[in-house]
Amino acid sequence: MKPLIPLLFLSIFPTILQAQRPINVLWVVLDDLRTELGCYGVEGVISPNIDRFAAKAMLFENAYAQYPVCNPSRASFLTGLRPEEVGVLSNKLPLRRVQPDIVTAPQLFRQNGYYTIGIGKIFHLSVDEPTRGRVLFEDPKSWNFFLDRIPNVTPLGKKGEGRNLTGGALKWAHWRAAEGGDADQADGQNADALIEKLEEVHEEPFFIGYGIHKPHDPFVAPKEYFDLYPKDTIKLEQEPSDRSELEPGAIPNRKTFSEFTDAERIEFKRAYQACVTFADAQLGKVFDAMDRLELWDSTMVIVMSDHGYHLGQKGWWNKVTLFETGSRVPFIFWHPLAPGMGSSTDSLVELVDIYPTLVELAGLRAPHRFSGKSLLGVLADPNVEVKDAAYSQVKRGAYSGLSVRSARWRYTEWGEDGKRGVELYDHSKDPEEHYNLARNPEYASVRERMKDLLDRGFSR
Repeated sequence: MKPLIPLLFLSIFPTILQAQRPINVLWVVLDDLRTELGCYGVEGVISPNIDRFAAKAMLFENAYAQYPVCNPSRASFLTGLRPEEVGVLSNKLPLRRVQPDIVTAPQLFRQNGYYTIGIGKIFHLSVDEPTRGRVLFEDPKSWNFFLDRIPNVTPLGKKGEGRNLTGGALKWAHWRAAEGGDADQADGQNADALIEKLEEVHEEPFFIGYGIHKPHDPFVAPKEYFDLYPKDTIKLEQEPSDRSELEPGAIPNRKTFSEFTDAERIEFKRAYQACVTFADAQLGKVFDAMDRLELWDSTMVIVMSDHGYHLGQKGWWNKVTLFETGSRVPFIFWHPLAPGMGSSTDSLVELVDIYPTLVELAGLRAPHRFSGKSLLGVLADPNVEVKDAAYSQVKRGAYSGLSVRSARWRYTEWGEDGKRGVELYDHSKDPEEHYNLARNPEYASVRERMKDLLDRGFSR
């Protein structure tokens, strides 16, 4: 971490921002991407473009999603409100069904004269139940222009070696090393479309939401990306035999995954990593276009994911958990004038903080009360802390799981007052969350403090 930024520079940073408006926004959201990147210290994964971006920007080591599922997470960070405040707690309910008048982040920029472009998945492609299953694509209030090539995989891109890893039990658990190249896949076509729009609008203020579908299942990418990961190089998760038993609500039914062989586990992780590298390559093309168009000095860039993902941790191969693996996300922020660029920060942040940060950096007026906090101070100095806790939640049918992460501890309750399970993990000694200390009398005072912190973050 770099030394403290001089206080004089911190004091004039907001003034410098005021003099530079308007500034463009490129907000990149990768779907289901955990911190499976070289810049986060993961060996073996190939992510050169995101790694280079992280080296010049600010990398957040401790960023957390508010809900480890696509639609609730996106509805939260695009409105600056927590999931229970938005009222979106599943993948089935579109944002506009419950919040028809809420002003989203791209909508606010559009109202303030920015040309707003949506490419790929930003909002969730929700199924609107009251309209009997009609799929709703993105939000017309937010975008001047929207495009997603997701249905347009070419016939060649649908061919190639692959299989369902569960014999069809889980239709999504499918991989394919596809024939053809990037342009035969939707993400490749979306990258090309985004570059075309950049060339068209780069001389006017723009706000771009760029959603990359991978590494979300099905795990399909051109074969060249699979070839980068020989099967004999894939390392599987090794967990201690004395780890604590899982609480009843901690993970959904693991029966299908418990039947995985090591060969299937290797195939799964290999396919996920191949899709990470494929997604990284698409972002690299966009970054090359920004180089060519000389946009770095006039554009804020965010690269992030909507939630974390398990690759065998706790025997789980999916999302929807409140463990560190499920709630922690990659989050990297570039601002051309922020003095903290080129640093990493341990400051606790939440995805709900992004909208208020963009509003302050662009000098706009907030359209409603935000539940997140601006990260301007952290962007100026990586040693600044803006909050002492990050909150995440998930529903399990009739009951919920609520979790709070402090700098050292994670505390989680399942059901009302933890009647379906309580978890407490010490990240200073147990970063993988193997040993639940919630029932250990030596940690009773810590549990009480963390419960108070949890209750502070959720109205129940």
